[in-house]
Amino acid sequence: MIARDYPRIVVPPPGPKAQQIVAQDAEWTSTCYIKEYPLVVSRGRGVMVEDVDGNRYLDFMAGIAVSSTGYGHPKVVAALKDAADRFLHICGSDFYYEGMANLCERLAKLAPGSSKKRVFLTNSGTEAVEAAIKLARHSTRRTAIIAFRGAFHGRTTGAVSLTSSKARQHAGFGPLLPDVHHVPYAYRYRCQFCAEEPACTLGCIGVIEQDLFARHLDPRDVAAIFIEPIQGEGGYIVPPPGYLPALRALCDRHGILLVADEVQSGVGRTGKMFACEHEGVEPDILLTAKGLGSGMPIGAMVAKESITTWESGSHGSTFGGNPVCCAAALATLDLVENGLMANAVRLGERLLAGACVLMNKHPNIGDVRGRGLMVGMEFVKDRATREPHPELVQQLVQRSFREGLLLLGAGKSSLRLAPPLVIDEHDLDTALSMIDTCLGELA
Repeated sequence: MIARDYPRIVVPPPGPKAQQIVAQDAEWTSTCYIKEYPLVVSRGRGVMVEDVDGNRYLDFMAGIAVSSTGYGHPKVVAALKDAADRFLHICGSDFYYEGMANLCERLAKLAPGSSKKRVFLTNSGTEAVEAAIKLARHSTRRTAIIAFRGAFHGRTTGAVSLTSSKARQHAGFGPLLPDVHHVPYAYRYRCQFCAEEPACTLGCIGVIEQDLFARHLDPRDVAAIFIEPIQGEGGYIVPPPGYLPALRALCDRHGILLVADEVQSGVGRTGKMFACEHEGVEPDILLTAKGLGSGMPIGAMVAKESITTWESGSHGSTFGGNPVCCAAALATLDLVENGLMANAVRLGERLLAGACVLMNKHPNIGDVRGRGLMVGMEFVKDRATREPHPELVQQLVQRSFREGLLLLGAGKSSLRLAPPLVIDEHDLDTALSMIDTCLGELA
């Protein structure tokens, strides 16, 4: 039996040391930071996070799906140390090193489909999105881009133009990137076309051609459709079976590139390396980041060779593909392929079943959905009206934090369950039990 020294609250958070750091941060950091709750991290181990006052938490959100192998995984740390001992950096846009070449080959071969791929490495998911915008427009010589309501693709100017998550992410920053158009996502629980139907009608696919293309936008002007195969910030929304293949077919009919933003859903989180593999879809461009480096800043744009037509010097990055980050990514992929992806399948079934048990017990849970260790629970004031209940989600997140469980919301009134892929049955059941208790206290 593994000894568990977490969750453990020794002083109500934020403790005295945490309060000092929170105050310092409030004095000197930019006002744009969100700060979900006053967690001041000192160290981590596996799925445990310890704060500066000695409180220990069970992490059930993996730093927004970033800490895929948990905290301080020995194989990742060893790879980092070895790379750092050799050299910290040289610009991969201008020079060569083995780690970058190995990672690009690895990602190209892991990407869905049989087409040969080429890889551009970035520092983040947002930068991968920016690279995809540029490549899509350059390759097709078209300008228009289609994205989805509720989408989150990042906060840089191009990426935030595609983002449709919260108005405050756009407020005061216009004009944004022109020729970006948003359409409904396949959100079965709240679908304007088929929420009350027994099965998906794919009305949200039909409206693209029947309305957008018929009335507003010539499809011959569209460079790409950007989609999250599972919508992340929008509420951990899983589209119904057949939706992604139908979108792939629409793109093929009109010569439009399909870009899969797998920044949050990729690298084994859903039980496959990339979520679009569940539907057998090969995107023209695939984007990954977050969990790729187990916390190190690295992302990638993986594109079909046939569309990688831009010339040398047309895009680049000083730090993208940093050698230490590449080492972390390669070690992460080894771990994901050799056990953690299978763990996401096995524990994901347990997590989804446990979340459904909670839904049967608590009437404020209106919907549960997910794949692997990417599960969303949507909270409502009334199941009949499906009125969102964002206040309850906020209260649950805050109460759970005070009890030693780290959670995050998503969308308007959903809770994301995205623990590190190293989680085991005991910790998973502990988290579900803590959510159950907190909900009972909030009722």
